[in-house]
Amino acid sequence: MTAADRPVRVLLADDHPVVRHGLGLILEAEPDFTVVARAADGAEAVAAATAGGVDLAVLDIAMPRMSGLQAARQLTRRCPELVMLMLFMYDSEQYLLEAKRAGAAGYVLKSVADRDLIAACRAVMRGESFPHPGMSGSVIEAALRHPGRVSSNDRVLSAREQEVVKLIADGDSGREIVELLVISAKTVERHRANILQKLGLRDRVDLVRYAIRSGLTEP
Repeated sequence: MTAADRPVRVLLADDHPVVRHGLGLILEAEPDFTVVARAADGAEAVAAATAGGVDLAVLDIAMPRMSGLQAARQLTRRCPELVMLMLFMYDSEQYLLEAKRAGAAGYVLKSVADRDLIAACRAVMRGESFPHPGMSGSVIEAALRHPGRVSSNDRVLSAREQEVVKLIADGDSGREIVELLVISAKTVERHRANILQKLGLRDRVDLVRYAIRSGLTEP
């Protein structure tokens, strides 16, 4: 069977099981899609996609451990042929622009996913973008030509440092970060100090503001 003959193989990544289940039902009801993998966070999504056998990744922008934006950035480098679509809780031009920079073909609001998800998936698999109807193409293009300071900072941080930023912004304590990432307390503190130095920030409040601006957590 050729790629043109078989259904599009979809990876669904969302930290809410009910959402994953619901989106899976919507996709599986169509003969041209089949859900081959599910992930509860960005790290699981990256692992599933890089294992192969996935054509389209549908990624929630805000997930624990690694956000959808972080996962998209990694997958753009590691799986350049993979098509990506982002799920957003909020209608945000900034999030759309960050998703575009990360390599996603477009985004769908969760509130209308039951209506728009199939059309969005088909559009991006045809090589088309799927921006929100109210988004001006010229605005997107202008922003992509002139990346902001936040995106540059994102490239300064390692993947693990971005994980630490997200967990701090989500309110996890040092002990919880140790348990979630399976690293020592000294390593967590070293990451935190390196992050503050690299970004020119002062404290946890600054880190939370940075995480919100860069799409590592929901506002």
